[in-house]
Amino acid sequence: MPAQPASLIPRPTLFWTGVALTCAGVGQHVWMFVDSASMDFHMAMMGMSGVMWAAMAAIVVGVLLSGFAVVQPPGAGPAATPAPARTTRANRRSLIAVLSFALMVDQMKPATLAFIQPGMRAEFHLSAAEISWLPTVALSGTVVGSLVGGRAADRIGRRATVLIASLLFLGTTVCGAMPTYGGILVMCALMGMAAGGMLPVVYALMTESLPPGRRAAVMVLQAGLTTTGGYMAAAGLAAVLIPLTGWRVLWFAQLPLVLILIALNRWIPESAAFTAARRSQAGRVPASTLFKRPQTAKTLVVSGYALAWGLVYWGFITFLPSQLEASGEKGMSAATLLFISSLLSIPTCVVAAWLYMRWSAKGTMVVYAALTVAALLVLAAVGMDGSRPVLLTAVILLFAGTAGVIALIGPYTAEIYPMAIRGTAGGWAAAVGKSGGAFGPPLIALVLSAPGGMRTAAVLAALPMAVAGGAVAFRGSDPGAAAQRPEDARLNAELDDLIRGEALPAERTTPTAPAAGGDGTAAP
Repeated sequence: MPAQPASLIPRPTLFWTGVALTCAGVGQHVWMFVDSASMDFHMAMMGMSGVMWAAMAAIVVGVLLSGFAVVQPPGAGPAATPAPARTTRANRRSLIAVLSFALMVDQMKPATLAFIQPGMRAEFHLSAAEISWLPTVALSGTVVGSLVGGRAADRIGRRATVLIASLLFLGTTVCGAMPTYGGILVMCALMGMAAGGMLPVVYALMTESLPPGRRAAVMVLQAGLTTTGGYMAAAGLAAVLIPLTGWRVLWFAQLPLVLILIALNRWIPESAAFTAARRSQAGRVPASTLFKRPQTAKTLVVSGYALAWGLVYWGFITFLPSQLEASGEKGMSAATLLFISSLLSIPTCVVAAWLYMRWSAKGTMVVYAALTVAALLVLAAVGMDGSRPVLLTAVILLFAGTAGVIALIGPYTAEIYPMAIRGTAGGWAAAVGKSGGAFGPPLIALVLSAPGGMRTAAVLAALPMAVAGGAVAFRGSDPGAAAQRPEDARLNAELDDLIRGEALPAERTTPTAPAAGGDGTAAP
């Protein structure tokens, strides 16, 4: 494989200097953690020493230096933009592998929260209300990160945004050495921002780097399987390491993975289509374009679908394990439920990818929304005291439906928006979905205390998903059908030419006016 050009990082010396400085600061925190072995790795009583503050300063400076180094100089004109490299099938496979690895590392971060809470609560003597701030702060960080990361992808580029998110991952691994609960919350918020910023950018880059055809199926599989892989990796590390050295080691155990991701950056080139559009684009497309015609209907449909998933996943499913366990002999442990949900996401995502590619993207989204609604209505009808087979079947269908929904929403959003606002749209959809973690749990908790309890909560969660599925059915865009229009077929051919290393025509002769995207591409 030919080496990537050095211009992929505008200031390589500054970039690696910042990475080295960040690693030095993180390494000092690792040493402090190792040195706490005599205290059973409990660092709550240590306080913030001068050395720790100096190490924190090194991390901040290092991340800022490296982040500045990957962004094109402010005065750089189109000529300074790196030329698209010739892309071969091996290049595309390498890109898929590296970005899948990036998504798995990304998914490990929020998954780890579930395993560190018991040990953290015991070490800091936290109440249930106090420990609840951890997921709330982390998920709020993912909302902010999705919005900022998605917008940054359209402003500074897909590759630069992925690298900046990776740098934040590197710096925030020191969460495992924070001696105060407040410090942990700050680190988790920053870590959430990195996780939220990575997700929509990867889908935008995949959409623009793979040829039309099977890319949708690849993206759906990637979305679902990396979520499963990230959770299982976090669970495996927790099972092996927590009994040995406590909960803090889970953050430091991810450090080698982040370093590998940064080292693999040469296999994450900027998309050829984005580079070409950046050369010819006269101005920036504002984020408000998402809410202007002809994008308004798309944004409303995508937002409703993501919001409905967030309410079901972060709200209803959060309380499902405890409610099932409270039902007596018919209950099941939370560990069993989590295992079932992870295991089922594999065949669920395979089927979703096949339907998305062979049948209809829009139709597949409607099917998985309907599956989720059906499962919720069964739970509403039988309650937590229903027969064990019915409960198990309903729970299995619920996890299968929600796994399919989350696997579909990211790739679908990336495909239906014009390139100039693709990152912004993906960030918005991810942020809306994650916002369910902020309002979903308190809303469902309030409903559980009212008459009807879990049955009422199931109906409340089913209604938005039913409306969202109907909106997709009647007003949703279908990328496959859109690609059959003459102007969209032309755009797909141009993208395929770019991927194969051929030159993009300097002038387009089609008289059709471009949609509000600012990148010269019509909205699909």
